[in-house]
Amino acid sequence: MSSREDLNLSVLIRGGTLIDGTKRPRVDADIGIVRDQVVFIGDATQLSADQVIDASGKIVAPGFIDSHTHDDAALLLDPPMLAKISQGVTSVITGNCGVSTAPLGAHAPRPMPLSLIASREFHDGASFPEFAGYLAALERSPASVNVMPMVGHTTLRVSTMDALDREARPHEIEAMQALLAEPMDAGAIGLSTGTYYPPASAATTREIVDVCKPLAEKGGIYVTHMRDEADRCVESIEETLDIGRALGIPVVISHHKLAREQNFGRSLVTLPMIEAAMKHQCVGLDCYPYDASSTMLHQDETRLKGRVRIASSGSHPELVGLELAHIAASWGVSLSEASKRLQPASAIYFSMDEADVQRILAFEHTMIGSDGLPSREKPHPRLWGTFSRVLGRYCRELNLFPLETAIWKMTGLTARTFGIRRRGTIEIGNYADLVVFDAATVLDRATYEDPAQPSTGIETVIVNGEVTFTRGGTWGGERDASGDETPREFASLAGHARRPPFPGRSMPEGPETIGLDRLQSMTNTLRPLAPSSSQRSPLLPAVGRQSRSGGRHCCYLIRDPYDGCFEFISTRERCARAVECLQAAQGDAPWAARDPNGVFRTGCRSRAQG
Repeated sequence: MSSREDLNLSVLIRGGTLIDGTKRPRVDADIGIVRDQVVFIGDATQLSADQVIDASGKIVAPGFIDSHTHDDAALLLDPPMLAKISQGVTSVITGNCGVSTAPLGAHAPRPMPLSLIASREFHDGASFPEFAGYLAALERSPASVNVMPMVGHTTLRVSTMDALDREARPHEIEAMQALLAEPMDAGAIGLSTGTYYPPASAATTREIVDVCKPLAEKGGIYVTHMRDEADRCVESIEETLDIGRALGIPVVISHHKLAREQNFGRSLVTLPMIEAAMKHQCVGLDCYPYDASSTMLHQDETRLKGRVRIASSGSHPELVGLELAHIAASWGVSLSEASKRLQPASAIYFSMDEADVQRILAFEHTMIGSDGLPSREKPHPRLWGTFSRVLGRYCRELNLFPLETAIWKMTGLTARTFGIRRRGTIEIGNYADLVVFDAATVLDRATYEDPAQPSTGIETVIVNGEVTFTRGGTWGGERDASGDETPREFASLAGHARRPPFPGRSMPEGPETIGLDRLQSMTNTLRPLAPSSSQRSPLLPAVGRQSRSGGRHCCYLIRDPYDGCFEFISTRERCARAVECLQAAQGDAPWAARDPNGVFRTGCRSRAQG
């Protein structure tokens, strides 16, 4: 790498306090960027840059990663993605709850909730029967955020089955497996299910395991909106864990919640259950910082109990924002009949307990995901406010966790859970996804009455080295011939597919010939797990697929001193720490599991702080 004096910085963030996404304590440091990479961290008093950002008195953190979105179509329809970048989000994970815009033909059925993100109007102009076509569209019209897409199980079902009210037949499972293999080869990171919803509720555990076999072969992750988040939540968690064990792959429980009053407080049961499972398999979870959910407007009377507010309605847009009970009473009909008349529609359900929300948010392993549903009407405020609400209300005002922990839950933890490399932490050589914010004022402004409100306190957002958002609600742009401002083309993750590794940085070419065998000979406390030689990184090519050689895959053991976790990694850089880490593990009772990249992750039941 060039000497300090030779650095020709594109952007210099000066005078800020760095929180790097690892839970390490904050430090005062300047950050230098060249093109899309972080190249300098430290005292940059003697350095200059094409653009200097004054971050005095502000926090500089990794760009936030939204672990749960429904932005599949919004990325193409609304590339500036102001709802996300205005709260510091620089990366989104799409294809959740079993629904994705691809692979889906133009004439395939679109039952709710699939139609919420893949409407006929959208697909008439852009049909993606192959996942590669969807990724190509993202490259042609890149959004202002990075994209890590998944495939929806419901999308596969509607594309292969003539009836959705039954379990898939053997030939339909084979067809779904073939449809899933293509996205995994193209760059999808995994598959999601939404067995809570009618189009997939008839799918059995066996069907899901069989359909997901390509995930095990290709190194994907399984993410689920579980079958039940209310009375049978425990059984649904057990099913999720069973699926992960059967396939030998990581699982993520989406927007963990306990719905309906009779289940309030049951997070005291579910969180220990999840934590116990983490000792034996890779399990993740996320949640949003609100006590109300939002999804399709159900027509089943049992799912319409409590306060239900209409968020969108194709047939009666004038009633958006009103409560279903009021609408039904004014029409003199039942709740289910009123729901039928409002279709197609989405709604907000006030059915959760704030104590459960806080307990799940505070749980060490919980990521932050907005579950926002893009809408031009009155969406749930989580679409615009999730991340700033965590920072302002739950971190600063309620002191639920330190700021370092809050940021880790939005960045490093999410990157680790989904196997996203070179994002989620601020390190030399990582992509320059950064957010500058005022810890004293950051707060969500989005409300149920007025949800499309940018947050306060977010000063600057940088995606892949480009300033995409600045305080005042503007994003980087250029004027066209008419004088109108158009957003710059900030590449999605797919758009960086052909960029080489950072110049001058030592990047491993492949697995080393030493490692796991040698390290294991030093201690019996870790049980060996051998990844398939065909396994590859599920990430899009921007992050780079892991190289494999003909020899045994090598792993090195690294301990994170701040969360007590251990992980095996396939790089030479930190091997020197392995012996020390192994010795530190002696005497503990370890667990071991493999992440989506074939990387071994281990931990100790004591969860001892380093």
